[in-house]
Amino acid sequence: MAASGGEATAEAGKLLFSLDVPFPTSREADIALHSLSPDREPRKGGISKRLTVSGSTLSWSADEARILRVSVNSFLDHLSLVVETMEMFGPPVSH
Repeated sequence: MAASGGEATAEAGKLLFSLDVPFPTSREADIALHSLSPDREPRKGGISKRLTVSGSTLSWSADEARILRVSVNSFLDHLSLVVETMEMFGPPVSH
């Protein structure tokens, strides 16, 4: 599994990081989405994050330069753990 589309762009003083992660199946992408969906932000004015699934691709994006680096590192750590867990237990069983 290889991530694609990771990019950072500057626009009007803001940075945007976007990452698309293809999974073998849409079920696995859904499992990752539910495992990684962010909790409600505890404070206003923080980083804006969005996590979506389209087919078998998980997409994550965030903006706001001041904490973007920390947020990206944290997300990638969690994504790595989810992928390793799925690989260890094998493909999900359909119900």
